[in-house]
Amino acid sequence: MLTFKAFQVGLLGTNCYVVYDDDKKEGVLIDPGAYDKRISVFIKDKHLKITWTLNTHGHIDHILGDADFGYPVAIHGEDELFLNDPDKNMAPFIGAKMPKIKASRILKEGDNVEVGAYSLKVLHTPGHTPGGVCFLCGDMLFGGDTLFAESVGRTDLPGGDTDALIRSITEKLFALPDNVRVFPGHGPETTVGHEKRHNPFI
Repeated sequence: MLTFKAFQVGLLGTNCYVVYDDDKKEGVLIDPGAYDKRISVFIKDKHLKITWTLNTHGHIDHILGDADFGYPVAIHGEDELFLNDPDKNMAPFIGAKMPKIKASRILKEGDNVEVGAYSLKVLHTPGHTPGGVCFLCGDMLFGGDTLFAESVGRTDLPGGDTDALIRSITEKLFALPDNVRVFPGHGPETTVGHEKRHNPFI
């Protein structure tokens, strides 16, 4: 079965997810905002082969651990330049020294990332950043900083666009079934249905 383990990492408490097929022992790492030994220990203890680091977007609190974990990196093309540009990724905001990161795969709308016998569908959800994406599999959505529990991603940072963010949420995420569980880049999980009814920003 496809399952996951969440870890809070880094100065901003980013939710980093190890998403894996427990039968085939294959997985991906989503948004390693900092290197955390607990994640490496978990991967080793579970005997997982990690095929990709998936970045939902290019801000430093979601990519800082990319190089240290060392897995091939996948990111949307609109955010590729964020990987090595501190003016875009906001590295100075947390006093981080940016390591060199090279994307091995450029993601686009509708792509599928294989995770063992399952796949994560890429939804391009610009607004927080131009290349923000969410990853969908069944009733699980790994949403980065697009949609939070009764909140939304900031749009006052470089590349932010409030109108684009609202369109991404209303046209793509709110088109999903109400029972889809949303696992955001920060904070607690929620559901699409809850956010349709209670999110004050939409």
